[in-house]
Amino acid sequence: MSHPTELTLKTLQFYSTASYPCSYIEGREARSQVAAPTHLIDAATYSHLVEKGFRRSGLFTYRPHCDACQACQPIRVDVERFQPSRTQKKLWRRHQHLRARNAPLEFEPEHFELYRRYVSTRHAGAGMDDNDQSQYTQFLLTTRVDTTLIEFRDESGILQMVSIIDILDTGLSAVYTFFDPHAPGSLGTYGVLWQIDRCRAMGLPWLYLGYWIGESRKMAYKTQYRPCEILRAGHWSSL
Repeated sequence: MSHPTELTLKTLQFYSTASYPCSYIEGREARSQVAAPTHLIDAATYSHLVEKGFRRSGLFTYRPHCDACQACQPIRVDVERFQPSRTQKKLWRRHQHLRARNAPLEFEPEHFELYRRYVSTRHAGAGMDDNDQSQYTQFLLTTRVDTTLIEFRDESGILQMVSIIDILDTGLSAVYTFFDPHAPGSLGTYGVLWQIDRCRAMGLPWLYLGYWIGESRKMAYKTQYRPCEILRAGHWSSL
């Protein structure tokens, strides 16, 4: 007898989008392979799709499917074997004053204001800094899988960072993290380290970080968390 998830995967259809300008490498055209219909992609099905290199943006489940480029490589951190670097240990200690808590996955003006400040500083001109409330909600707060929102505050209760995380059968998937762009001490690095630590606490072997793009300065940082694996030709292998 087939497992329900196997039946769902057989029922899903996959189609390619039209070409569009690549967001990561200037001058290149990109395409995506999209899984549909979205209502069939529950938490278990999505876990299998992530292992095949898919990712989601709201209800949109996709993976790169470019004609002449394979720069986007799915990447995951081996949680059990991960050893932080000297710099990462220092950053971990530096931010131990932050308090993390689960918050409802719903619109909060305070979160949205932090998001706007983050993207206007870190992603100015990339098409994200004109996001309105509706786009923000569709991008980060709309889901059919097991998703959690973690907010990080300092001792004064001031919001410093928000992480949206999907909980998979075999790990956590880092959907998106935004933080105070003017805070010292690389909050982004701390956010990844915190998610690795959360994986360990939950007994999950992998932290999925989306796509590593060696040619993109904004995406190349992901190989700093080692050991890690890259999905190539349908197989995960050590980088």
